[in-house]
Amino acid sequence: MKQQCNKSFLFVAMLFTITLSASAQIFVKVRPPFQVVTRPPQPNPSYIWVDEEWEPNGKAYRYSGGQWIAPPQTGYYRRPGYWRRSSNGLTWVKGSWYPKQKVNNGKHKGWYKNKHKK
Repeated sequence: MKQQCNKSFLFVAMLFTITLSASAQIFVKVRPPFQVVTRPPQPNPSYIWVDEEWEPNGKAYRYSGGQWIAPPQTGYYRRPGYWRRSSNGLTWVKGSWYPKQKVNNGKHKGWYKNKHKK
């Protein structure tokens, strides 16, 4: 019984540590300089060019953009990443993939909130 409690405690402690490290954000005071990359030919018509993308690298960011990326599924589009400003500084919000949206009278449904209520 005691051994099983020790294993359970160890599992919970490891899970807590992994959760904390996964949710940690890196804040910088000055945005890293944008790197210009020569765009090679598109390898496939479905590939999308990702110009600016940053990955955490210790307490800073490392440039990881400037590449062609295949969508996870046909018909998916890429929302580019962006720098979010807060009282702690700047943090990078990674770009993400999203499915093609249905259009209703020229407005996207389900992705953007409708500001005009009738």
